[in-house]
Amino acid sequence: MTLVTPSQIDAAAEAIAPHVRRTPIIEVPGDTMGIDATLVFKLEYLQVTGAFKARGAVHYVATQPVSDAGVVAASGGNHGAAVAYAAHRFGHDAHIFVPTTANPAKVERLVSLEANVHSIGLTYGDAADAAADYLAEHDATSIAAFDDPVVMAGAGTVAKEFEADAGRLDAMLLAVGGGGLAGGAAAWCGDRIPIIGCETVGTASYAAAVEAGSPVTVPVSGVAADHLGARRIGDTPWEALSAAAAESIVVTDDEVLDAQARLWRLLRVVVEPGVAAPFAALYTGRWKPEPGSRIGVVLCGANVVVPGIGPQGQPTTHEQ
Repeated sequence: MTLVTPSQIDAAAEAIAPHVRRTPIIEVPGDTMGIDATLVFKLEYLQVTGAFKARGAVHYVATQPVSDAGVVAASGGNHGAAVAYAAHRFGHDAHIFVPTTANPAKVERLVSLEANVHSIGLTYGDAADAAADYLAEHDATSIAAFDDPVVMAGAGTVAKEFEADAGRLDAMLLAVGGGGLAGGAAAWCGDRIPIIGCETVGTASYAAAVEAGSPVTVPVSGVAADHLGARRIGDTPWEALSAAAAESIVVTDDEVLDAQARLWRLLRVVVEPGVAAPFAALYTGRWKPEPGSRIGVVLCGANVVVPGIGPQGQPTTHEQ
């Protein structure tokens, strides 16, 4: 297998630039959060479709052949929305397979993008199996959620932008599901910026791979199952993360829910529970930065239902 290279990520950034957003950063003194470091947040949840996944999906559709039968993806929601967006943008049909546990906000986003939505099973793995069955009978183009070098190169543009806009970063913390985002960041940063992959106890595919020395299948459960719930980290991300000696940090469901609430109280930022895993790793002290360092934290998705607001932003209550 060939590692994704920085030059491939450079090319991906050029290919996707007309179709995605360059998301902003915000710098926050860590002492306001009890952390002895400057925190630089990459607000990637402001990306089109509400998550970083748009970068990889758009890169694939923009640069690879696509069948006349359209594209197919399995997703807990964010990748599906990204593939649906890319297909809609380039005039292709999209068939998206999601577990029945998928966040309603994400399913509604798929519908709004005119995707054909297939809700099957309880986990991402169940949806992936159903997508594979569909592909066996239809001549459509499959777009992997994370285990594909083209998709991962697109995801790697997050780290490229982050470094360009933030300047010096002494480490970069990212949530890990199947590993596309963290793997893309590792491919971009190499040994220049340490990569810290953060997961929950119920979605710890990278931690299990680190312990075993290679990707293994893990059970999936908990509050992050619908967005970090890959049963096995991808081979392509694993290669990049291994080459960069990326550290693995695991936090609990209660800790990510607390981190999610803290991000709202401190920054008025609403993200998905697992997306808060990097911040949870910091505020709990499970990962300790060097005093006075500059730490990058990627907040990669925010497709959540906010009380009083529907999935597409419409009010759910009205004055009578």
